[in-house]
Amino acid sequence: MKDHSAGPVQDDFELPGVPDAFQRLWTPHRLAYIQGGQDQFKDATECPFCAAPGRPDEQSLTVHRGELVYVVLNLFPYNPGHLLVCPYRHIPDYTDLTLAETAEFAALSQTAMRVLRTVSHPSGFNLGMNQGTTGGAGISTHLHQHVVPRWGGDNNFLPIIAQTKAITQTLADVRSQVAEAWANAE
Repeated sequence: MKDHSAGPVQDDFELPGVPDAFQRLWTPHRLAYIQGGQDQFKDATECPFCAAPGRPDEQSLTVHRGELVYVVLNLFPYNPGHLLVCPYRHIPDYTDLTLAETAEFAALSQTAMRVLRTVSHPSGFNLGMNQGTTGGAGISTHLHQHVVPRWGGDNNFLPIIAQTKAITQTLADVRSQVAEAWANAE
């Protein structure tokens, strides 16, 4: 057996973990989500969107609690301030909302945009829902709408070439700023 403690071996093969020309952003925390699959939360007792309202706002990343709907930061954001508007009820489809839930869902989506404009001055937004596993929903069993702030030039070479996103603020800092601004928006 060769002693590799002095550095990489110069054989015909590379040792695992030996640096090469590629930069890697290791995200082992995502493995539980990937291994669980998209339909991992069929039961409301395991659903993160059902669990969030029962936790403190700082822990759950909740920025606003309404009567029927709440707003939370995305744990895996596309951009800083990426919010999710969620009904408290564990329902999978937009057509499952009651009229009262639909009204509050829409109103909180509008307030989310106003608050993010105050906090971080985006020049645009992506709003949308991915319905069902085939529609691209990461958690298809609990309805949620994405409110993603956008800035000119925020889509640079990193996500396109390296499939990496540079997030400029911590979730705790963003949650604090958005929650404070939300309180002033009402």
